[in-house]
Amino acid sequence: MPPTPWTKRVDAADWGAIAAAVDDFGGALLPRLLTPTEARRLRTLFTDDDLFRSTVDMGPRRYGSGQYRYFRAPYPEPIEQLKQALYPRLLPIARDWWTRLGRDAPWPDSLDEWLDVCHAAGQTRSTALMLRYATDDWNALHRDLYGDLVFPLQVVINLSDPDTEFTGGEFMLVEQRARAQSRGTATQLPQGHGYVFTTRDRPVRSARGWSAAAVRHGLSVVRSGERFALGLIFHDAA
Repeated sequence: MPPTPWTKRVDAADWGAIAAAVDDFGGALLPRLLTPTEARRLRTLFTDDDLFRSTVDMGPRRYGSGQYRYFRAPYPEPIEQLKQALYPRLLPIARDWWTRLGRDAPWPDSLDEWLDVCHAAGQTRSTALMLRYATDDWNALHRDLYGDLVFPLQVVINLSDPDTEFTGGEFMLVEQRARAQSRGTATQLPQGHGYVFTTRDRPVRSARGWSAAAVRHGLSVVRSGERFALGLIFHDAA
């Protein structure tokens, strides 16, 4: 298939630097993957019920405050194109991590093959989602696992402009370190930029070589305005 604009944007990133940052901090800022016009168009999809398989109000479930919706497959443009472009770039990082941890890496070379593995194991539900936060909304620390089969990296893309449309709402990562206090990082994502981060755990150096550090993610309180985000997860749900 000919390259799409989103494939070109993904391929233009400095993936060596991204891999190094993910190794150091568990997450890394990606370049602009969506233009402001594309981000605004995606935001308008949030109210189209036909595009989504389920909706979650976070407050009653004590997940935080706000709402997110899981897209039905097939996904609207450019969600599938972004996932297909990102997977082969994230795959070498994932395989390297599992090698360090002495684990077998189950992920084949293509996203479609990997999702076939997920579906054969009963993980058949689509996982790309859109999140909407209003003033005072937030997202509790959590991990997006959905089943036994997990891809160790995922991507979030900010669809709103932090300079003009909201304040607060920083993306948060918290890493649980062995025999030590947890380490947190907070990042304000520019509109249209992606952020790749640890889904469940990642390798960290220890006195005995490499050990797995559990990582959770969330969102700080949105102080004003409204913030939308697109979540790209590379395994489907049971």
